[in-house]
Amino acid sequence: MSETVGVAATARPRVSAKFRLQWEDAQQSWVLLYPEGMVKLNASAGEIMKRCDGSRSVDELVAELERAFEASGLHADVMNFLDMARKQHWIEM
Repeated sequence: MSETVGVAATARPRVSAKFRLQWEDAQQSWVLLYPEGMVKLNASAGEIMKRCDGSRSVDELVAELERAFEASGLHADVMNFLDMARKQHWIEM
């Protein structure tokens, strides 16, 4: 699993310095803040993004999500989300 949809499985994604990830009580969700506004994340996106701190590889991130939610087969969905987040400049590798 070296690369799928443009994101290497060994990459260590982290939230871009252009954004700040935080929990918003008013929104009851994780959000990405930036100077011009805010991106409200759905629950799945928030769970992925809060793990994007540069300390774990994509494969480790997927394994952690699968353990946390007692699920399997999340690799493709997580990779697709990370590819989109990278294209949106929400994350850096």
